Amino acid sequence: MKISQATFAGSSTRTHEKPKVRLPEFAFIGRSNVGKSSLINMLCGQRRLALTSSTPGKTKLVNHFLINGEWYLVDLPGYGYAKMPLKEKEKLQAVIRDYLNHSDELVKLFVLVDCRHSLQKADIEFITELGGSDIPFAIIFTKGDKMGPVARRKQINDNIMALAGILGGAPEYFESSSQTGLGKEEILGNIGECLQKMKQADAEDNEDEA
Repeated sequence: MKISQATFAGSSTRTHEKPKVRLPEFAFIGRSNVGKSSLINMLCGQRRLALTSSTPGKTKLVNHFLINGEWYLVDLPGYGYAKMPLKEKEKLQAVIRDYLNHSDELVKLFVLVDCRHSLQKADIEFITELGGSDIPFAIIFTKGDKMGPVARRKQINDNIMALAGILGGAPEYFESSSQTGLGKEEILGNIGECLQKMKQADAEDNEDEA
């Protein structure tokens, strides 16, 4: 799948404030400075669609981007900000939980993890909780250009094995780099497959009703 059009559709802190036109949503989340905005820009082929910053906690709202007029790419606030005041953390957690618990249009959540490091406590806590929910999700290992292929593969394998032990099975995952475009085709292809399955299911439902 190729993205030919990506436009900002609105920001919110609660699901009832989302864009009025309801479409399938694919959301992205991760720890601070994991490269989320850069990844979104890479996937959409735009340099400044999602604003990037070295300051943790820049994204404090749920941002919807309309893609090809057919679905939303959703940029969620991050988690695990060590230096953020407790009240600010709680506000962000409330925004995230409201979206994940109440967005009926959410098709899949992509959890971003820096491929250079072992899973952090915040990652483990978030993914463990996610594994106990009904939300379909996949892991995206970011910053793949920052390591050699052998070292990157070893670190990713170690993280996948750790997640398999936590979740009772290895999660779906992708490798990415916003600098080289690594993973762009695979991630967008996965989203395209999800959308196609939804269209097929809707068509079958319509046939049954007829």
